[in-house]
Amino acid sequence: MEAQSIRLVFMGSASFAVPSLAALVDAGFQIPLVLTRADKPSGRGLELTQTPIKRLAIQRGLAVIQPKTLRTPEVHELIAAERADIIIVAAYGRILPSEILDMPRFGCLNVHGSLLPRWRGAAPVQWSVIRGDCETGITIMRMDPGLDTGPILLTESTPIAPEDTSATVYDRLAVMGPNLLLRAIAGVVDGRLPSLPQDDSRATLAPPLQKETGLVDWARSSREVSDLIRGVEPWPGAYTFAAKGVRLRIFPFLTAVADTSGSAPGTVLALDGDAVVVRTGDGAVRFCDVQPAGSRRMSAREAAAGRRIAVGDRLGVATDGRSPEGG
Repeated sequence: MEAQSIRLVFMGSASFAVPSLAALVDAGFQIPLVLTRADKPSGRGLELTQTPIKRLAIQRGLAVIQPKTLRTPEVHELIAAERADIIIVAAYGRILPSEILDMPRFGCLNVHGSLLPRWRGAAPVQWSVIRGDCETGITIMRMDPGLDTGPILLTESTPIAPEDTSATVYDRLAVMGPNLLLRAIAGVVDGRLPSLPQDDSRATLAPPLQKETGLVDWARSSREVSDLIRGVEPWPGAYTFAAKGVRLRIFPFLTAVADTSGSAPGTVLALDGDAVVVRTGDGAVRFCDVQPAGSRRMSAREAAAGRRIAVGDRLGVATDGRSPEGG
Protein backbone atom coordinates (compact mmCIF):
# COMPACT_ATOMS: atom_id res chain seq x y z
CA MET A 1 0.00 0.00 0.00
CA GLU A 2 1.40 3.39 -1.01
CA ALA A 3 1.78 6.12 1.60
CA GLN A 4 -0.54 8.38 -0.40
CA SER A 5 -3.41 5.94 0.12
CA ILE A 6 -3.03 5.73 3.93
CA ARG A 7 -4.97 8.15 6.12
CA LEU A 8 -3.42 9.12 9.44
CA VAL A 9 -4.70 11.19 12.34
CA PHE A 10 -1.78 12.58 14.35
CA MET A 11 -1.84 13.45 18.06
CA GLY A 12 1.12 15.23 19.61
CA SER A 13 2.16 18.33 21.51
CA ALA A 14 5.82 18.52 22.56
CA SER A 15 8.90 19.08 20.41
CA PHE A 16 9.65 15.35 20.71
CA ALA A 17 6.78 14.71 18.26
CA VAL A 18 7.83 17.28 15.63
CA PRO A 19 10.31 15.09 13.65
CA SER A 20 7.73 12.29 13.47
CA LEU A 21 4.96 14.49 12.09
CA ALA A 22 7.35 16.14 9.64
CA ALA A 23 8.51 12.74 8.39
CA LEU A 24 4.94 11.57 7.84
CA VAL A 25 4.10 14.69 5.84
CA ASP A 26 7.29 14.36 3.77
CA ALA A 27 6.54 10.68 3.09
CA GLY A 28 3.23 11.64 1.49
CA PHE A 29 0.72 10.19 3.95
CA GLN A 30 -2.73 11.73 4.05
CA ILE A 31 -3.03 13.59 7.38
CA PRO A 32 -6.49 15.16 7.46
CA LEU A 33 -6.38 16.05 11.15
CA VAL A 34 -3.85 16.88 13.87
CA LEU A 35 -4.77 17.07 17.56
CA THR A 36 -2.61 18.91 20.07
CA ARG A 37 -2.87 20.39 23.57
CA ALA A 38 -4.21 23.87 24.28
CA ASP A 39 -2.00 26.95 23.95
CA LYS A 40 -0.37 27.81 27.27
CA PRO A 41 0.50 31.17 28.84
CA SER A 42 4.25 31.70 28.85
CA GLY A 43 6.76 34.32 29.94
CA ARG A 44 6.27 37.32 32.16
CA GLY A 45 3.52 38.64 29.93
CA LEU A 46 1.74 35.27 30.06
CA GLU A 47 1.17 35.38 26.32
CA LEU A 48 -0.40 32.24 24.87
CA THR A 49 2.19 29.99 23.24
CA GLN A 50 1.34 27.38 20.62
CA THR A 51 2.59 23.84 21.01
CA PRO A 52 5.47 22.87 18.68
CA ILE A 53 3.10 20.49 16.88
CA LYS A 54 0.53 23.22 16.29
CA ARG A 55 3.20 25.46 14.80
CA LEU A 56 4.34 22.69 12.46
CA ALA A 57 0.79 21.76 11.47
CA ILE A 58 0.04 25.35 10.52
CA GLN A 59 3.29 25.61 8.55
CA ARG A 60 2.44 22.44 6.61
CA GLY A 61 -1.17 23.44 5.99
CA LEU A 62 -2.70 20.71 8.16
CA ALA A 63 -6.03 21.03 9.95
CA VAL A 64 -5.43 21.19 13.71
CA ILE A 65 -7.78 21.11 16.71
CA GLN A 66 -7.06 21.49 20.44
CA PRO A 67 -9.76 19.68 22.41
CA LYS A 68 -9.74 20.11 26.19
CA THR A 69 -10.66 16.44 26.57
CA LEU A 70 -10.83 13.35 24.37
CA ARG A 71 -13.88 11.98 26.17
CA THR A 72 -16.75 13.87 24.54
CA PRO A 73 -18.99 12.55 21.75
CA GLU A 74 -18.22 15.68 19.73
CA VAL A 75 -14.49 14.93 19.67
CA HIS A 76 -15.15 11.27 18.90
CA GLU A 77 -17.30 12.29 15.93
CA LEU A 78 -14.64 14.66 14.60
CA ILE A 79 -11.99 11.94 14.68
CA ALA A 80 -14.27 9.20 13.34
CA ALA A 81 -15.26 11.38 10.40
CA GLU A 82 -11.67 11.30 9.12
CA ARG A 83 -11.80 7.49 8.66
CA ALA A 84 -8.17 7.10 9.71
CA ASP A 85 -6.34 3.89 8.87
CA ILE A 86 -3.99 4.54 11.82
CA ILE A 87 -3.86 7.08 14.65
CA ILE A 88 -0.29 8.12 15.51
CA VAL A 89 0.42 9.41 19.02
CA ALA A 90 3.70 11.03 20.09
CA ALA A 91 4.17 13.10 23.25
CA TYR A 92 0.52 14.13 23.23
CA GLY A 93 -0.01 14.19 26.98
CA ARG A 94 -3.37 12.42 27.26
CA ILE A 95 -4.54 8.81 27.53
CA LEU A 96 -6.79 7.77 24.66
CA PRO A 97 -10.22 6.38 25.62
CA SER A 98 -11.31 3.04 24.18
CA GLU A 99 -13.76 4.78 21.83
CA ILE A 100 -10.81 6.33 19.98
CA LEU A 101 -8.51 3.32 20.28
CA ASP A 102 -11.09 1.21 18.44
CA MET A 103 -11.60 3.62 15.53
CA PRO A 104 -8.74 3.03 13.06
CA ARG A 105 -8.66 -0.26 11.18
CA PHE A 106 -4.94 -0.78 11.86
CA GLY A 107 -5.06 0.55 15.42
CA CYS A 108 -3.23 3.33 17.24
CA LEU A 109 0.58 3.50 17.32
CA ASN A 110 2.61 5.36 19.93
CA VAL A 111 6.16 6.72 19.62
CA HIS A 112 7.50 6.34 23.17
CA GLY A 113 10.81 7.63 24.52
CA SER A 114 12.03 4.57 26.42
CA LEU A 115 12.69 0.87 26.05
CA LEU A 116 9.35 -0.39 27.32
CA PRO A 117 8.36 -1.77 29.76
CA ARG A 118 10.97 0.39 31.49
CA TRP A 119 9.72 3.91 32.18
CA ARG A 120 6.05 3.88 31.37
CA GLY A 121 4.50 7.29 31.85
CA ALA A 122 4.90 11.00 31.24
CA ALA A 123 8.66 11.59 31.72
CA PRO A 124 10.55 8.50 30.51
CA VAL A 125 13.58 10.40 29.20
CA GLN A 126 14.16 12.32 32.42
CA TRP A 127 13.80 9.31 34.70
CA SER A 128 16.17 7.22 32.61
CA VAL A 129 18.88 9.81 33.31
CA ILE A 130 17.90 10.46 36.93
CA ARG A 131 18.11 6.74 37.72
CA GLY A 132 21.47 6.31 36.02
CA ASP A 133 20.42 4.03 33.15
CA CYS A 134 23.22 3.13 30.73
CA GLU A 135 20.88 3.16 27.75
CA THR A 136 17.41 4.11 26.64
CA GLY A 137 15.65 4.20 23.29
CA ILE A 138 12.51 4.45 21.21
CA THR A 139 9.62 2.01 21.31
CA ILE A 140 6.84 1.89 18.73
CA MET A 141 3.89 0.37 20.57
CA ARG A 142 0.40 -0.66 19.55
CA MET A 143 -1.74 1.23 22.05
CA ASP A 144 -4.25 -0.33 24.44
CA PRO A 145 -6.30 1.24 27.29
CA GLY A 146 -3.42 1.04 29.80
CA LEU A 147 -0.59 3.47 30.51
CA ASP A 148 2.02 2.48 27.91
CA THR A 149 1.13 -1.19 28.36
CA GLY A 150 0.42 -2.17 24.74
CA PRO A 151 2.39 -4.73 22.72
CA ILE A 152 5.75 -3.68 21.27
CA LEU A 153 6.27 -3.49 17.51
CA LEU A 154 9.80 -2.09 17.16
CA THR A 155 12.57 -0.73 19.39
CA GLU A 156 15.89 1.01 18.89
CA SER A 157 18.37 1.76 21.68
CA THR A 158 20.92 4.49 22.30
CA PRO A 159 23.51 4.79 25.09
CA ILE A 160 23.24 7.46 27.76
CA ALA A 161 26.68 9.05 28.00
CA PRO A 162 28.09 10.62 31.19
CA GLU A 163 27.86 14.03 29.53
CA ASP A 164 24.22 13.60 28.52
CA THR A 165 21.41 15.56 30.12
CA SER A 166 17.73 14.76 29.69
CA ALA A 167 17.66 17.53 27.07
CA THR A 168 20.35 15.96 24.88
CA VAL A 169 18.81 12.48 25.20
CA TYR A 170 15.35 13.89 24.45
CA ASP A 171 16.55 15.55 21.25
CA ARG A 172 18.39 12.41 20.14
CA LEU A 173 15.37 10.19 20.68
CA ALA A 174 13.10 12.63 18.85
CA VAL A 175 15.29 12.27 15.76
CA MET A 176 15.36 8.47 16.09
CA GLY A 177 11.57 8.20 16.17
CA PRO A 178 10.59 8.88 12.54
CA ASN A 179 12.53 6.07 10.86
CA LEU A 180 11.21 3.52 13.33
CA LEU A 181 7.69 4.88 12.96
CA LEU A 182 7.75 4.64 9.15
CA ARG A 183 8.95 1.04 9.37
CA ALA A 184 6.21 0.22 11.87
CA ILE A 185 3.47 1.72 9.71
CA ALA A 186 4.64 -0.28 6.69
CA GLY A 187 4.80 -3.48 8.73
CA VAL A 188 1.39 -3.00 10.32
CA VAL A 189 -0.31 -2.22 7.01
CA ASP A 190 1.15 -5.23 5.18
CA GLY A 191 0.50 -7.48 8.18
CA ARG A 192 4.06 -8.79 8.45
CA LEU A 193 5.16 -7.03 11.64
CA PRO A 194 4.65 -9.15 14.77
CA SER A 195 3.94 -7.56 18.14
CA LEU A 196 5.48 -8.62 21.45
CA PRO A 197 3.51 -8.42 24.71
CA GLN A 198 5.28 -6.48 27.43
CA ASP A 199 6.64 -8.20 30.52
CA ASP A 200 4.73 -6.35 33.24
CA SER A 201 7.05 -7.72 35.94
CA ARG A 202 9.85 -5.55 34.50
CA ALA A 203 7.82 -2.35 34.31
CA THR A 204 8.89 0.88 35.98
CA LEU A 205 6.92 4.13 36.16
CA ALA A 206 8.00 7.59 34.99
CA PRO A 207 5.60 10.04 36.64
CA PRO A 208 5.52 13.73 35.69
CA LEU A 209 8.35 15.76 37.18
CA GLN A 210 7.51 18.26 39.91
CA LYS A 211 9.55 21.29 40.93
CA GLU A 212 10.53 19.42 44.09
CA THR A 213 12.07 16.63 42.00
CA GLY A 214 15.10 18.85 41.48
CA LEU A 215 16.00 19.21 45.19
CA VAL A 216 19.44 17.69 45.70
CA ASP A 217 19.89 15.21 48.54
CA TRP A 218 23.59 15.51 49.33
CA ALA A 219 23.48 12.30 51.38
CA ARG A 220 23.16 10.39 48.12
CA SER A 221 26.22 9.07 46.33
CA SER A 222 28.20 11.31 44.00
CA ARG A 223 26.88 9.30 41.04
CA GLU A 224 23.27 9.73 42.17
CA VAL A 225 23.71 13.48 42.73
CA SER A 226 25.22 13.89 39.26
CA ASP A 227 22.49 11.79 37.63
CA LEU A 228 19.76 13.88 39.27
CA ILE A 229 21.30 17.17 38.20
CA ARG A 230 21.67 15.95 34.59
CA GLY A 231 18.22 14.39 34.58
CA VAL A 232 16.26 17.47 35.67
CA GLU A 233 18.04 19.76 33.20
CA PRO A 234 16.53 21.96 31.80
CA TRP A 235 13.31 21.57 33.85
CA PRO A 236 12.66 21.74 36.73
CA GLY A 237 16.38 22.23 37.26
CA ALA A 238 18.44 21.03 40.22
CA TYR A 239 18.64 23.19 43.31
CA THR A 240 19.82 23.33 46.89
CA PHE A 241 19.87 25.95 49.64
CA ALA A 242 22.86 27.91 50.91
CA ALA A 243 23.46 28.33 54.62
CA LYS A 244 21.43 31.55 54.78
CA GLY A 245 18.46 29.93 53.06
CA VAL A 246 19.28 31.32 49.59
CA ARG A 247 18.04 28.99 46.91
CA LEU A 248 20.79 28.00 44.47
CA ARG A 249 20.15 26.37 41.13
CA ILE A 250 22.92 23.97 40.12
CA PHE A 251 23.89 23.26 36.52
CA PRO A 252 25.64 20.26 34.98
CA PHE A 253 28.34 19.09 34.87
CA LEU A 254 29.69 17.51 38.01
CA THR A 255 32.97 15.69 38.53
CA ALA A 256 33.28 13.14 41.33
CA VAL A 257 36.31 13.67 43.57
CA ALA A 258 37.65 11.69 46.52
CA ASP A 259 37.14 12.99 50.03
CA THR A 260 38.06 11.43 53.38
CA SER A 261 37.30 14.42 55.59
CA GLY A 262 34.29 12.84 57.22
CA SER A 263 32.34 16.08 56.78
CA ALA A 264 28.56 16.00 56.74
CA PRO A 265 26.89 15.66 53.33
CA GLY A 266 26.33 19.07 51.72
CA THR A 267 29.40 20.66 53.31
CA VAL A 268 31.28 23.08 51.05
CA LEU A 269 34.80 21.64 51.23
CA ALA A 270 36.69 23.99 48.96
CA LEU A 271 36.63 26.61 46.23
CA ASP A 272 38.68 25.34 43.31
CA GLY A 273 39.17 27.93 40.60
CA ASP A 274 35.68 28.87 39.45
CA ALA A 275 34.24 25.68 40.92
CA VAL A 276 33.07 24.50 44.32
CA VAL A 277 33.63 21.11 45.95
CA VAL A 278 30.73 19.75 48.01
CA ARG A 279 30.60 16.63 50.19
CA THR A 280 28.20 13.84 49.18
CA GLY A 281 27.25 10.57 50.84
CA ASP A 282 30.30 8.70 49.52
CA GLY A 283 32.82 11.37 48.54
CA ALA A 284 32.46 14.77 46.91
CA VAL A 285 31.52 16.47 43.67
CA ARG A 286 32.99 19.47 41.93
CA PHE A 287 30.80 21.80 39.85
CA CYS A 288 31.10 25.30 38.44
CA ASP A 289 27.85 27.12 37.78
CA VAL A 290 25.08 28.18 40.13
CA GLN A 291 22.23 30.67 39.98
CA PRO A 292 21.08 32.29 43.21
CA ALA A 293 17.36 33.02 43.36
CA GLY A 294 16.62 36.39 41.78
CA SER A 295 20.06 36.64 40.19
CA ARG A 296 21.89 35.53 37.06
CA ARG A 297 23.85 32.35 36.40
CA MET A 298 27.40 32.69 37.72
CA SER A 299 30.47 30.71 38.70
CA ALA A 300 30.75 29.32 42.20
CA ARG A 301 33.62 31.72 42.86
CA GLU A 302 31.41 34.68 41.93
CA ALA A 303 28.74 33.33 44.28
CA ALA A 304 31.34 33.09 47.04
CA ALA A 305 32.49 36.66 46.38
CA GLY A 306 28.88 37.76 46.79
CA ARG A 307 28.73 35.87 50.12
CA ARG A 308 26.12 33.41 48.88
CA ILE A 309 28.35 30.44 49.72
CA ALA A 310 31.53 29.93 51.71
CA VAL A 311 33.85 27.09 52.63
CA GLY A 312 32.40 25.32 55.65
CA ASP A 313 28.78 26.10 54.77
CA ARG A 314 26.43 23.16 54.63
CA LEU A 315 24.18 23.24 51.60
CA GLY A 316 20.60 22.11 52.08
CA VAL A 317 20.23 23.23 55.70
CA ALA A 318 20.06 26.61 57.39
CA THR A 319 22.70 27.80 59.85
CA ASP A 320 20.39 27.05 62.80
CA GLY A 321 19.80 23.52 61.60
CA ARG A 322 16.28 24.10 60.26
CA SER A 323 15.21 23.40 56.73
CA PRO A 324 15.44 26.65 54.73
CA GLU A 325 11.71 26.27 54.05
CA GLY A 326 10.82 26.06 57.71
CA GLY A 327 10.72 22.29 58.19
